[in-house]
Amino acid sequence: MPTYSSSVSERPTQTLWVSDLTKSHYQDDQQAKLQHLQAEVDSLLQQLQNLKEQRSTDNNQEG
Repeated sequence: MPTYSSSVSERPTQTLWVSDLTKSHYQDDQQAKLQHLQAEVDSLLQQLQNLKEQRSTDNNQEG
Protein backbone atom coordinates (compact mmCIF):
# COMPACT_ATOMS: atom_id res chain seq x y z
CA MET A 1 0.00 0.00 0.00
CA PRO A 2 1.53 3.35 -0.96
CA THR A 3 1.92 6.08 1.59
CA TYR A 4 0.99 9.60 0.74
CA SER A 5 2.33 12.77 2.24
CA SER A 6 0.45 15.95 1.86
CA SER A 7 0.97 19.64 2.10
CA VAL A 8 -1.59 22.37 1.99
CA SER A 9 -0.38 23.36 -1.48
CA GLU A 10 -1.27 19.88 -2.77
CA ARG A 11 -4.83 20.00 -1.42
CA PRO A 12 -6.62 21.25 -4.59
CA THR A 13 -5.27 18.33 -6.62
CA GLN A 14 -6.19 15.83 -3.92
CA THR A 15 -9.63 17.38 -3.53
CA LEU A 16 -10.27 16.93 -7.26
CA TRP A 17 -9.04 13.34 -7.02
CA VAL A 18 -11.41 12.65 -4.13
CA SER A 19 -14.24 14.34 -6.01
CA ASP A 20 -13.66 12.15 -9.07
CA LEU A 21 -13.39 9.06 -6.90
CA THR A 22 -16.63 9.78 -5.06
CA LYS A 23 -18.55 10.41 -8.24
CA SER A 24 -17.67 7.02 -9.64
CA HIS A 25 -17.46 4.70 -6.64
CA TYR A 26 -19.59 5.80 -3.71
CA GLN A 27 -23.26 6.16 -2.95
CA ASP A 28 -24.67 9.43 -1.60
CA ASP A 29 -24.37 8.59 2.11
CA GLN A 30 -20.81 7.37 1.63
CA GLN A 31 -19.98 10.49 -0.36
CA ALA A 32 -21.23 12.67 2.49
CA LYS A 33 -19.11 10.75 5.00
CA LEU A 34 -16.05 10.98 2.78
CA GLN A 35 -16.54 14.71 2.20
CA HIS A 36 -16.87 15.24 5.95
CA LEU A 37 -13.65 13.33 6.55
CA GLN A 38 -11.92 15.27 3.77
CA ALA A 39 -12.95 18.56 5.40
CA GLU A 40 -11.64 17.28 8.73
CA VAL A 41 -8.32 16.30 7.13
CA ASP A 42 -8.05 19.72 5.48
CA SER A 43 -8.67 21.41 8.82
CA LEU A 44 -6.10 19.26 10.63
CA LEU A 45 -3.50 19.88 7.93
CA GLN A 46 -4.08 23.62 8.23
CA GLN A 47 -3.71 23.43 12.01
CA LEU A 48 -0.48 21.46 11.61
CA GLN A 49 0.92 24.01 9.18
CA ASN A 50 -0.02 26.83 11.57
CA LEU A 51 1.73 25.07 14.46
CA LYS A 52 4.85 24.51 12.36
CA GLU A 53 4.92 28.19 11.39
CA GLN A 54 4.37 29.25 15.00
CA ARG A 55 7.21 27.03 16.23
CA SER A 56 9.48 28.33 13.51
CA THR A 57 8.65 31.92 14.50
CA ASP A 58 9.16 31.12 18.20
CA ASN A 59 12.54 29.50 17.47
CA ASN A 60 13.65 32.48 15.38
CA GLN A 61 12.73 34.89 18.18
CA GLU A 62 14.66 32.84 20.77
CA GLY A 63 17.79 32.66 18.59
